[in-house]
Amino acid sequence: MNSRSLPAADPRRRIALVAAVFLGSFIATLDVSIVNVALPTLQRALSTDLAGLQWVIDIYALCLSAFMLSAGPLGDRYGRKRAWLAGVSVFTIGSALCAVATSLPTLLAGRAVQGVAGALLIPGALSLLAHAFPEPASRARVIGGWSSFTALSLILGPLLGGLLVDHAGWQSIFLINIPIGLLTVGLGVWGIQESAHPEHAALDPLGQVLSVLWLGALTYGLIAAGEHGWGSAQAASALVSAAVGLVLFLVVEARVARPLLPLGLFRDARFSVTNFASFVLGFSTYASLFFFSLFLQQVQGWSPSETGWRLVPQFVATGVVASQFGRLARRHEVHTLMVAGYALIGASMLLLTLFSADTPYALLALLFVFLGAGSGLAVPATSTAVMASVPAQRSGMASATMNALRQAGMLIGIALLGTLMSTRATSLLADALAQAGLRNAQQAAVAAVGRHDLGALASLTSLDAAAAHRLLADALAGGFHAAMACAGIAGLLAAGLLVGVRPRAAVVPARA
Repeated sequence: MNSRSLPAADPRRRIALVAAVFLGSFIATLDVSIVNVALPTLQRALSTDLAGLQWVIDIYALCLSAFMLSAGPLGDRYGRKRAWLAGVSVFTIGSALCAVATSLPTLLAGRAVQGVAGALLIPGALSLLAHAFPEPASRARVIGGWSSFTALSLILGPLLGGLLVDHAGWQSIFLINIPIGLLTVGLGVWGIQESAHPEHAALDPLGQVLSVLWLGALTYGLIAAGEHGWGSAQAASALVSAAVGLVLFLVVEARVARPLLPLGLFRDARFSVTNFASFVLGFSTYASLFFFSLFLQQVQGWSPSETGWRLVPQFVATGVVASQFGRLARRHEVHTLMVAGYALIGASMLLLTLFSADTPYALLALLFVFLGAGSGLAVPATSTAVMASVPAQRSGMASATMNALRQAGMLIGIALLGTLMSTRATSLLADALAQAGLRNAQQAAVAAVGRHDLGALASLTSLDAAAAHRLLADALAGGFHAAMACAGIAGLLAAGLLVGVRPRAAVVPARA
């Protein structure tokens, strides 16, 4: 064993460690929310379509979810400090690559680099804090502070993203990571002590490769279905490849001595259902920011900074409710709070199907608050329930599995719900154009929805710009409704399954 996990005697080094971990988690989490606000601007700047925007978010989520399960073993084998600082450095390089991108492929390459690095940053943070603060009371305080700081990045993401896009250009949302990343590396080099447990490292290279391949093929197939149709060769071949890759992945994981994904844990119905709920959390809630940004900007016509402000109620509600979760859990069962959280998420999503371009923002803000409150209950309750469903010695593996499934849910949610939105909006617009007597209605609708090209739509239909915008906005609103309906049903399904499977009682610490 090579472990030097005791904190440094110099309290300044501890402060530097905490600052480094907080800042590293901040930039990795910030990129989950800050980029969404810039999507319409990126679409215009890079001349891409809706499928391209899906990939901007999904390539990050793909690499994050696929590599997250390997982050722990890499830290165990090569050193937690070394692995985590490598993650910060690579994330900073990926941000620079994104900032200088002049084409979609270059931007996607940078986002992929960010995703791989994020897989080292996000789960590695807790490991570093746990080793630096072995005493329970101080560990609880620092992890609580870390959770609050991470939540702050989600709140600041839309606000900061909107302001930067409007006043400094879309590149600035990536450039901001560079000085923070460099500062984080400097603090980490000085403040973090190295620790490693090579004998506990459980690397599964074949499982890692197969997880990337089948998740990547699935994402490509779902997005291609929105571009070319479900029966197209691109979509069908990718989806078949994904199915074959998944089967091979499961076979390997069932046979390997130390698997990437511990299939044996899923024999417990409580663990399986709670992790399905975690997947739904990513599928419905985490993916929703992609669609909210498009709805507010392309349907209701707000600017990026105005959109950022209008998304704040959701994240504030999440932060407020999550900060009170310990108090709530002392009065009510964690299981009850978890069911309530998913029910709120599902109901809020379904109610969003009633909204249009003319819906007052006050009503939308109210639903954002309910959705945020549901997330504030669901996130900590799901984590607590997953930890309570496994023996203590398997808690690390269970936590990594839960987080990976949540990120995979966001990945698949954006791909599938984005395809539903695109398909439905295209169908509605094509019908409207056909009724107006346009011959090539389907082709015009595909181009207008995919690239949000109001000029081309106006020229094809002899409509003025305002009428063309209204026609396209109504179609996009219909597509948004289809996506939110699916997300809402998933949330209610998770709540229903949780009602039938009660996890083991979760231990909630008594009031200090």
